[in-house]
Amino acid sequence: MSELLKTPTDAHPMLRALALSKQALPQCQPNPPVGCVLVKGGQVVAEGFTQAIGGNHAEVEALNRYSGSMEGVTAYVTLEPCSFVGRTPACARTLVQTGIKNVVVAMLDPDPRNSGKGIAILEQAGVSVEVGVHQQAVSEFLTPYLGKS
Repeated sequence: MSELLKTPTDAHPMLRALALSKQALPQCQPNPPVGCVLVKGGQVVAEGFTQAIGGNHAEVEALNRYSGSMEGVTAYVTLEPCSFVGRTPACARTLVQTGIKNVVVAMLDPDPRNSGKGIAILEQAGVSVEVGVHQQAVSEFLTPYLGKS
């Protein structure tokens, strides 16, 4: 999954997801700014980023912008999909319900309500999950959310 993808930004889909996550600021706070890119057959088919509090998370935004078959679709998400219900449904469960079979995540969510639980939901449903793609770049961007100095 480290191959470059020819997209409008000519970047790896995770780097595109990172660029999208920057568009979520500042309206998404206190939620983390997350980006999601859906890729099928080497083409970006949908994108999304976290909306204002109470609005859709990045994964749901991207899914809402795609109406095709989920067969062969890979979701690239900058932060682990959430596993709990808050103001919105759990994104990990939403992804499972679509029938998606491949999810690439830059990094685990350090929030103790999630922290590996979103990945577990996906894997228990038979979704192939890869974690750590462009993790350093995403981690640096999310430093304020992660509470690092």
